[in-house]
Amino acid sequence: MNEEYDAIVLGTGLKECIISGLLSVDKQKVLHIDRNNYYGGESASLSLIQLYERFRGGEKPPEKLGPSRDYNVDMVPKFMMANGKLVRVLLHTDVVKYLEFKAVDGSYVLQKGKVHKVPANDAEALVSPLMGIFEKRRARNFFLYVQDFEENDPKTHKGLDLNRMTMAELYKHYDLTEDTQDFIGHALALHRDNSYLSQPALPTVHKIKLYHESLCRYDGLKSPYLYPRYGLGELPQAFARLSAVYGGTYMLNQPGVEVLYENGVAVGIKNGADVARAKLVVGDPSYFPGKTRVVAKVVRAIAIMSHPIPNTDNAHSVQIILPQKQTGRNSDMYVFCCSYAHSVAAKDKWLAFVSTTMETSNPEVELAAGLALLGPVDEKFVEVREICEPVGDGSKDKCFISKGYDATTHFETTVEDVLDMYHRITGRDLDLTVKDLSQVETA
Repeated sequence: MNEEYDAIVLGTGLKECIISGLLSVDKQKVLHIDRNNYYGGESASLSLIQLYERFRGGEKPPEKLGPSRDYNVDMVPKFMMANGKLVRVLLHTDVVKYLEFKAVDGSYVLQKGKVHKVPANDAEALVSPLMGIFEKRRARNFFLYVQDFEENDPKTHKGLDLNRMTMAELYKHYDLTEDTQDFIGHALALHRDNSYLSQPALPTVHKIKLYHESLCRYDGLKSPYLYPRYGLGELPQAFARLSAVYGGTYMLNQPGVEVLYENGVAVGIKNGADVARAKLVVGDPSYFPGKTRVVAKVVRAIAIMSHPIPNTDNAHSVQIILPQKQTGRNSDMYVFCCSYAHSVAAKDKWLAFVSTTMETSNPEVELAAGLALLGPVDEKFVEVREICEPVGDGSKDKCFISKGYDATTHFETTVEDVLDMYHRITGRDLDLTVKDLSQVETA
């Protein structure tokens, strides 16, 4: 350990493992350390026994839930867009060869107290109760415009300047109702609140295009999302394996590790009597006291069930988005569901997660609208986590710190943070256009 490194990475959360893998592929000498004796950090996947140790003080799980080893319970549950940035990072690094994916059965949205499937094709759109017949015609014109839109081809703009026009103005141009705007903005563009309405329309149009492209990536997809078998804990381990292949050094179960500073600049780490020096240090907020601030709190409920979520066509995996307007909140709520079909629970068991950004001091009341959608549950666990972000960009103190995980059930914001960190560390953007996305195989 007493050596010089290009970079030292602290924590084996997904973001840290991606950065470690990317830097190793760039032929940098990387030392990667975690205080825990397992991979994943906040984004770990836990066995049933580990879950009870975390939430119930080591209480023994009831036998009715099945073998502990059959569970891989995500602490930060998220799906990935089939054409999204995380999939592109997996391909760029060739990590995809270590993973097996399964398509997610459906994407749903809450509207007027009822759960509706977000249409995955023209046939579903025609019979969807989300819109009336005349609204469907207007929405079709809007979607055709978005699908045909190419930023570098003015002919596809139809005289609209999306850099100046707000998203609210674009909706108004196509005469879309507030309910239609609601499910487009939150279930397709995946905005977390309505602040996007007063912002330029271009970013939202790109987000809607990504949703459509992801839906069309593979034949027969019922949603734009993919999910790895055995849980998201497979992802950090896959990137750790990548780093090791390229010469990265890993050390787990190092509870005493701390950052070493000289004149306010990180120069390495101390671990007992050992010192390792480096040009920079990367890590999650917990390793950098005094260098982060709390920006929000997320509340998540984990439910183990013996049935699929009602009104989702008996799906083994779904995302349900509850737009803020539908629940009278300031931010959206998210329901994530997966099952034994993904090797994350015992036979005939489902895992459901409900998450949102805290707005009061009463966590379960905050989650009530989402929990009401689940039906009977066998067991429930609730946790509140702080979302921290760095107060600096790392340019001066050489501390490159990841942000905490938000309440969303998709990876787009997570990967944006990783790519931003990579740019700040290396001074360049990661090229994600070089691989064929068809290499990602789905079950």
